[in-house]
Amino acid sequence: MNETRKIAAILVADVVGFSRLAGADEDGTLANLRALRRDLTDPAVAAHHGRLVKRTGDGFIVEFRSVVDAVRCAIEIQNGMVERNAGVVADKRIEFRIGVHLGDVVEEADGDLMGDGVNIAARLEGIADPGGICLSDDAYRQVRDKVKEHFSDLGEKTLKNIARPARVYSVERAPDGAGSAPLPAPAAPVEPAHSSIAVLPFANMSGDAEQEYFADGISEDIITALSKLPQLFVIARNSAFTFKGKNVNIGEVGRSLGVRHVLEGSVRKSGGRVRITAQLIDATTGGHLWAERFDRELTDIFAVQDDVTSHIVSALALNLSRSDRQSIAAERTDNQEAYDSFLRGRELWWRFSNEANREAERLLRRATALDPGFAPAFAFLAATLANAYANEWGDNPAEALEEAEKAARQAVKLDERYPYALWSLAMTLSWRRRNDESLSAAERAIAFNPNFSDGHSMVGVGLHFAGRSAEAIAFFDRAMALDPHFNSIVLYFRAQAAYQLGRYDEAVSLLKRRILRNPETDASRVLLAATLGQLGRIDEAREAWREALIINPAYSLERRRNVLPYKNPADYERFVDGLRKAGLPER
Repeated sequence: MNETRKIAAILVADVVGFSRLAGADEDGTLANLRALRRDLTDPAVAAHHGRLVKRTGDGFIVEFRSVVDAVRCAIEIQNGMVERNAGVVADKRIEFRIGVHLGDVVEEADGDLMGDGVNIAARLEGIADPGGICLSDDAYRQVRDKVKEHFSDLGEKTLKNIARPARVYSVERAPDGAGSAPLPAPAAPVEPAHSSIAVLPFANMSGDAEQEYFADGISEDIITALSKLPQLFVIARNSAFTFKGKNVNIGEVGRSLGVRHVLEGSVRKSGGRVRITAQLIDATTGGHLWAERFDRELTDIFAVQDDVTSHIVSALALNLSRSDRQSIAAERTDNQEAYDSFLRGRELWWRFSNEANREAERLLRRATALDPGFAPAFAFLAATLANAYANEWGDNPAEALEEAEKAARQAVKLDERYPYALWSLAMTLSWRRRNDESLSAAERAIAFNPNFSDGHSMVGVGLHFAGRSAEAIAFFDRAMALDPHFNSIVLYFRAQAAYQLGRYDEAVSLLKRRILRNPETDASRVLLAATLGQLGRIDEAREAWREALIINPAYSLERRRNVLPYKNPADYERFVDGLRKAGLPER
């Protein structure tokens, strides 16, 4: 037989009352489980070096190289579930029981595991409380002095179909605000508000893949317009665009993003004409609230966008003031070449790479030259120049930052209600270490645009650099609520805040998830090294540092000290102190 016998740490998890949950709402329960796997359990398993052996319908079995990794993973999952279930009524919550055991297992040729090691872990899971973790005596001895959580001795328990009684321990629940902090994860509201919407990327029907940027641009402009309405909860572009190119189920989209309504459509551009179709759907019923087709000259593209947003407002019976109606009008340019260059440049901006940023800068410069009165082009030009400064992507970073501020101020002068105008100004002022002015600009951005996820993140960043990380976390949380599939950089922002507050376990969880989603990040690995240094996990800290230098051999703490705009230099030195505790070079 092609099998291997070995000792392994086994984690078994299962959903409490799955049959009841599925019976009440099978589609919704399954959609939530898929979201849990994507956003919480799979990243946690990977971050703690686990191997998913198999899924068991509503649960899973994972093998770990060490019990410490298994228990840390279990704690991270259960703390993450506490946050996800906040505000969810008790009979609709998904909760896990988890059992952990160290024992003898048999590995089959296909990777499956069998034997007492798996069976005992499964029985331990069965006696755990909802949201709880039970360990065997063998597992407990491996972790009792290696994790900071406290354990309760439950005494000897008779486990079903296990010959001998087993001594069982449970992980004690930390009091509010203590212990390992939960891993932030997006959670869809149980009952989405009536006035909530996601705008999916419009399908490109032009028969030319080169026109994708144009279809995406239409969708993004509609999102930008709707985000200005305080009466409406609008999902951010980043999350809506995760469904790009997919054959989606509207009901599942609504449940995944936590919205009642979904707008989908298509764009066909040919010569000087454009055809746009759009339909507004109630995601809870599948019913169509409004649908229309627009055949227009390309020069009428902004009027079409205004028509679409107006129909959405009418269909949702939103009561808008005159100021609201003026604010959602599309940002216009009469120069089609300027608009085309802007759309191409903005699309490249979202790729966050050196090459794409350089091409975006070229296109956006062209857009501003063709129409010096088009605020969006100036806003994104400022963003590309700020990116060049922060990442040393240009030949003269200082000059790029100075020009970025000029472009951002011009965008604000032309249209301060355009979300990315004040946002780009806040970004450039932050890099110039004018913290108070930067924070003021970011706060004005979300005052004008309450659904602006990037604006909320920018406020959080400003508060963090001002030494107010406790306040910053609420803005990062709001950004993630507006953008459930948030860009992984938000995890890094939150980790910085957690580090400054001395919440090192939380920072480790955040950074491991960030690294999983963006393996090429050097900054997250360096911050992870500092955090592990603060926790006394020296070998792990040194490994994180080694990996950071493989990615970026030129990484320099001195340059980061000069670039990161901390209002109080001692906040940066606290970061260096973590590296020093790990015995790492201050280079």
